[in-house]
Amino acid sequence: MKIELNTHSKNIIRWADAHKNAVVMSADLGSSCEIKEFRSVHPERYFSMGIAEQNMVSWAAGLAREGFLPYLHTFGVFLYRRVLDQLEMSVAYPNLPVTFVAFLPGIMTPGGVTHQAINDVAVLRNVPNMTILDVGDATDIESVLDVGHRAGGPVFIRMLRKEVPRIFPADEPMILNRARVLSVGTDIALFSSSICTEEAMRATRVLREKGLSIQHLHVSTLKPFSDPQVTEALEKARYGAVSIENHVTIGGLGSAVADVMAECGIGKCLVKVGIDDTYTHGASKMYLMKKYGLGAEALVAAVEKLTGKQFGIAQEDLEKVRFEDYSAV
Repeated sequence: MKIELNTHSKNIIRWADAHKNAVVMSADLGSSCEIKEFRSVHPERYFSMGIAEQNMVSWAAGLAREGFLPYLHTFGVFLYRRVLDQLEMSVAYPNLPVTFVAFLPGIMTPGGVTHQAINDVAVLRNVPNMTILDVGDATDIESVLDVGHRAGGPVFIRMLRKEVPRIFPADEPMILNRARVLSVGTDIALFSSSICTEEAMRATRVLREKGLSIQHLHVSTLKPFSDPQVTEALEKARYGAVSIENHVTIGGLGSAVADVMAECGIGKCLVKVGIDDTYTHGASKMYLMKKYGLGAEALVAAVEKLTGKQFGIAQEDLEKVRFEDYSAV
């Protein structure tokens, strides 16, 4: 298994080297958000704004109006929940090129409810002009700044940090509003995002061995959500669709898929896997994924519910499939 370290730290420096108007802003979390090295390399373009996120967003709006490209860094909860008024009125309404680099998406921290961004996508999908990107591995991280810049206007990135797996080839970057097709099939349309894609790939491998044909799409663009591959996968899926996301099941990836199904008149079932309508506890990522049903085991149960079949897959079967086996999916 190949693990990359501090991918965003290296990528934001690369990006700033190529874009002299890029500036980095921190809400007193430089080390936690992988921009400490950026401060050393480009000190004149690094602004530590303190624990004052609303003020940081207002400053970013002003800098953007003067031709700069501000990249705001802090934990995700503080970049949508605490600053929503400034985000909407100062940045989104005038459609300014401000990028919100939001760390700790979903349940990825022992910090508990105060630090877990579990409904950020649901909130921000309703903000006009906002692009929402959700990275799943090191390759996504290396290309997400380019993708966001091409999108224009405000961008919200659900960013991963520290030890991140490389699941996708380094020479196959993320593409705006286009999912990665990880397997092809006609029984189930499976949509995954963020850290749930790795778990979905494990489950898909075992389910395919049981004879199930699965079209698996890794979704990195949550808004806009008009990728024709989504509609194509839904239309040919015999049983219907399953979504799995590091987010509540209301308003996120699953809801975006449901919108497409309704708008296109695709009369099939959808099972949404994610966090139920609840606040989550703090603990390790793997413990929380199991507790709140975001792993491979929960996905298998969702597929069994959708198909009405029992596949006899035990936890031990899923544990046998590790990262290095994914090339066979």
